[in-house]
Order: sequence, then C-alpha cells, then structure tokens
Amino acid sequence: MDGIKKIIRAIRSLKWYEAIMCVIMLGISVYYAIKPEEGCPQWLAVINLISGLCGIMCVFLTAKVNRMNFPFAMVNTVVFIIYLFYFGIWATFWLELVVYMPLNIISWWRWYKHKDEDDELLAKAKKMSILQRIFVLVTIIGIAVLVHFALSELAGDSWMKFAVNYGWNVTIMQWLDSFIFSIGIVASTLELFRFKEQYSWWIITDIIAVAQYAIKKDPVYTTKKAIYLVEAFIGYWNWNKLAKKNKTNE
Repeated sequence: MDGIKKIIRAIRSLKWYEAIMCVIMLGISVYYAIKPEEGCPQWLAVINLISGLCGIMCVFLTAKVNRMNFPFAMVNTVVFIIYLFYFGIWATFWLELVVYMPLNIISWWRWYKHKDEDDELLAKAKKMSILQRIFVLVTIIGIAVLVHFALSELAGDSWMKFAVNYGWNVTIMQWLDSFIFSIGIVASTLELFRFKEQYSWWIITDIIAVAQYAIKKDPVYTTKKAIYLVEAFIGYWNWNKLAKKNKTNE
C-alpha cells in the first residue's frame, strides 16, 4: 500500500502541461486501440495503448528525478519489447530486453540509496567532468559500430525489414537503430549513476525516433516520442537545477 501511495503522490506532482500531454496520449492511444490502423492487429493496438501511457508516465517522473518512474518503466519495457519483436527492430529490441529491463531494477535500488536532501521520493543529481563527457562520446561511437556489424551478420535481411515497406534506405535505418541502441545503453547507465548529461543524449534519440515514427505514420508512437522529446528538455532543466542544489553528491 505504501508503494501505491508513493505512486499516487508522484502522479499528483505532474504539472498542468504534463497532465494535458497525458490526456492527449490517452485519447490517441484509446482511439487507435479501438480502431487500429490497417495492417495493425487488435492485440498490438492494445499493446501500443499500454506502452503509450506507461512510457510517458515514466519520462514525466524521470524528468523530476522521481523514483516512482521505475514501476512504469518496467511495464513500458515489457510491452515495447513485443512491439519491436513484431516489426524486427532488432537493435532496439535487444536494448530493451538486455539493457533497460535489468537497469530499471538496479537503478531503482541505487536511486533509493541516494535520496535528495529535501524530498525522499527524489534522487540526487550529479554532473560529469569534461573528460567523462569525451569518454561517453567515444564509447557511443564504438558500441554503435560493433552493434551494426554484429546485427548485419546475425539478423541479416530481417533487421529493419519494415523499412522497405515505407521506401526508407535500409542502411541508414540500420545505422540509426545501432546508434539508438548505443546511446540507449550509455544514457541509461548515466541515469543509473544519476548524471544529468543523460538528457543531452535522450534528446538526440527522441528527435530520431519522432522522425522515424512520423514517416512510418504511427500516430501512437509519434505522439509518445514527441512527448518524450518535450519532457527530455524539461528533464535536463530539472536535473541541472537539482545537481546545483545538492550540497553533496554521493
């Protein structure tokens, strides 16, 4: 019961504009769950509904450095994995399954151990040094190259197979998928250690994702990723403020 009370308290902390975005997401998700697009199975439309709502609640609360983001993150990860499997988006599929799912649990525990000085539902935010930022950039590029060549061998023509249907350049889409995977690993690790710089990378992946799903004409995921993008900017602002506020960063 205490956990439910904390989630309710976290939801009540949403700003009015976040509540409006949530209602928009709910309306679009429900509409397309009832009347799925042509070629979209009914069960997948319901999956999209769950993913849309849990996904935006996760980013809303993460932007506030609120630990109650992780229950929503776990549900969103599970249902999004099903979506990615269906469309053969393999790099992002493995990112969600192998990286995000365990990191959700580990991060939840670590955030709990490093509570903000003024609000126990919040975690302490930190900032990186210049050398750490350079290391992060090099790591992202290296992982992306490894992932691209590994999936080219292992997944073959099944990787990003849906891109052909939309007239996309498959090679470009595969590289984008690789970088989304790479940035996702690094950014979620930065989230684990509570570094505010994670949001610089989330903004990049959200811009790519909005473009991808808009071209794909997927209304639910385009809306979801657009809200992610808006909230990433808000998150950067909040995390930067908290990083300056905390007297000690453990």
